[in-house]
Amino acid sequence: MLVYFAHVLAIAIPKAMPWLMVAASGGHGEGGHGDDHGGPSHLPSLVYYLEHYLHTGWLEHWVNIIYAFVTAIILIIIAQVVYHKREMMPGPFQNAVEMVVEGLYNFFHSILGKDAKQYTPFLGTLFVYILINNWMGMIPLGHSPSTSLNITLSLALLVFFYAQWTGIRRNGLGGYLHHLAGSPRDAIGWSMVILMFPLHIIGELAKPMSLALRLFGNITGEDTLIAVFVGMGIAITPFIADFVGIPLQTPFYFLGLLLSSVQALVFALLATIYILLMLPHEEHEH
Repeated sequence: MLVYFAHVLAIAIPKAMPWLMVAASGGHGEGGHGDDHGGPSHLPSLVYYLEHYLHTGWLEHWVNIIYAFVTAIILIIIAQVVYHKREMMPGPFQNAVEMVVEGLYNFFHSILGKDAKQYTPFLGTLFVYILINNWMGMIPLGHSPSTSLNITLSLALLVFFYAQWTGIRRNGLGGYLHHLAGSPRDAIGWSMVILMFPLHIIGELAKPMSLALRLFGNITGEDTLIAVFVGMGIAITPFIADFVGIPLQTPFYFLGLLLSSVQALVFALLATIYILLMLPHEEHEH
């Protein structure tokens, strides 16, 4: 509720800041929040306000990197606080963090089995990091780094290289190449290597693009939808009152929370499956 009322206040002053309407509607004006080529609409972030007043010429260009670092700092602070103040009888905060960690471990264990303990730190961090990135766009003065293809592709490439490294480490270089060749075991299988090997290479290269584009497209669409309805609420304000924005976007916050969570889960789930496929076959045939 506090976030909701804060967001209403953030859009309730179009008379004092008329360029807010330009930003929420995706226009450019003076330092609009869309990109220089008519990019998608986003709600104005704190970085946008700073750029509007400081005119640095570079600050908003780094908005995705800035908020990605903000997310990382939040996670580091939470981890440090819980670790240094851990107790045998956990308090509410430590208990909440432990519930999240245990839930993620159980989820990955249902897929990876005994290997879950080894890969949960990477996969769990990936899920929580993407989730907070996705939610960041719905916080007043926030911005979701997941609306940048550079950010989502970086995360997808991280999964790609981690999965390939896992395959080489667990199978050896020969076993890794044997896997890419389709794991042939008879004459027919070996005769198909010339076809299966390039197909597997193409499939592996397509995985990070699929991860990146899915996350980027869904979160960008979510933030654009909210921004458009914010703009509509501001546009009809003169017919209602001079200082209150109509929060037409309210129902889409619930949709956004659900969609953001699902997209983070899908990203982590697919990353888990990619790692599973790289493990020695005899270890995960269950």
